[in-house]
Amino acid sequence: MQLLTVGLNHTTAPVALREKVAFPADQIGQAVAAARTWFARSATAGSADEAAILSTCNRTELYAASHVPGGVEAAIDTTAHFLAEYHKLPYSELRPYLYTLPQDNAVRHAFRVASGLDSMVLGEAQILGQMKDAVRRAEAAGGLGTYLHQMFQRTFAVAKEVRTTTEIGAHSVSMAAAAVRLSQRIFDKISEQNVLFIGAGEMIELCVTHFAAQNPKTLTIANRTLERGESLAHRFNGHAIRLADLPQQLGQFDIVVSSTGSSLPIIGLGMVERAIKARRHKPMFMVDLAVPRDIETEVGRLDDVFLYTVDDLGSAVQAGIENRQAAVAQAEAIIENRVQSFMHWVDTRAVVPLIRDLHETSETMRLAELDRAKKLLAKGEDIDAVLEALSKGLTAKFLHGPQQALHNAQGDERARLAALLPQLFRTKR
Repeated sequence: MQLLTVGLNHTTAPVALREKVAFPADQIGQAVAAARTWFARSATAGSADEAAILSTCNRTELYAASHVPGGVEAAIDTTAHFLAEYHKLPYSELRPYLYTLPQDNAVRHAFRVASGLDSMVLGEAQILGQMKDAVRRAEAAGGLGTYLHQMFQRTFAVAKEVRTTTEIGAHSVSMAAAAVRLSQRIFDKISEQNVLFIGAGEMIELCVTHFAAQNPKTLTIANRTLERGESLAHRFNGHAIRLADLPQQLGQFDIVVSSTGSSLPIIGLGMVERAIKARRHKPMFMVDLAVPRDIETEVGRLDDVFLYTVDDLGSAVQAGIENRQAAVAQAEAIIENRVQSFMHWVDTRAVVPLIRDLHETSETMRLAELDRAKKLLAKGEDIDAVLEALSKGLTAKFLHGPQQALHNAQGDERARLAALLPQLFRTKR
């Protein structure tokens, strides 16, 4: 069995590639099932491969416990080919951007991701919730077995320990806060601007919270479902519009923040050009936090539009890292200790089949001797003599295998057995 993590993130791949490899939330279950089927084609007959997929704006990762023969490299290659095949990308185009982490490195990576150590914003807490959602979807799709279930339970425990015993999140700078700071470079006072948020998910809610603190002139939520948009807008004294009304109303807004789950852009070049014309070329600040992107990249070429993506914001949130280095070192120490503990558990799982066989063999021996003793008692044999025979019979059968192995072994093998048997039977030498 091989534990694996194969994926790409904001440090290994540009957003243009990440959006091609992203899994929409409503397709995660289907993708998990497809991954398990893919592994089953190459795996040992009768084995049950496990899979889970984490897909956010900053990363797409496939976690697996695979029985693909051929060792770690074969399992990694199989996993990477699945990602390329599923997204219909040339393997040669995708492979250079993938990180491939086997065994303890896969576990360490999961612990670091959940703890916020591998995030674009060091210490951010949103990723933990996203990982929990990914695990729930994988479990619903039948993707979790003994190994991944145990790994993720320990992952969440480690993340909690890191966040409660270190200050890893104390100086965290969110993407939402970075969006506010960048908008202030264009507009001195957000209180004089009309702000539009497209979508009504968790990221948009965070952004609304940060911008609302600046008391914008107006605050509007655009969403496919008007009721959901109204629910969020009401909390911040704003109002909501339907996404379908956006082409006619886009020109009214100075700041636009978008983060939806759409697989295609919802704001095109033509729509923004018309909005800028209606604004008489007054500047517009736009933030696209979605992957795949909500706003066509060509929009960024317009003279009066300042367009930022998640990668742009990532570069803006690095200030203050020095303040977090002590917490990072402490968190890494916690993670390393927990990785070693988990890998010890994995190693013990490898001998479970052997222990099961030993129990079954021992039980067969015991039942045979017990049956023999019962027959002797039924014939009227002396009970002490029967018990003596029973104990000697069991001892002889248990020692027969080790004695034969020692007798038949030669040279170094006999020396190894001679050193091992006293430990197994706790004898004095």
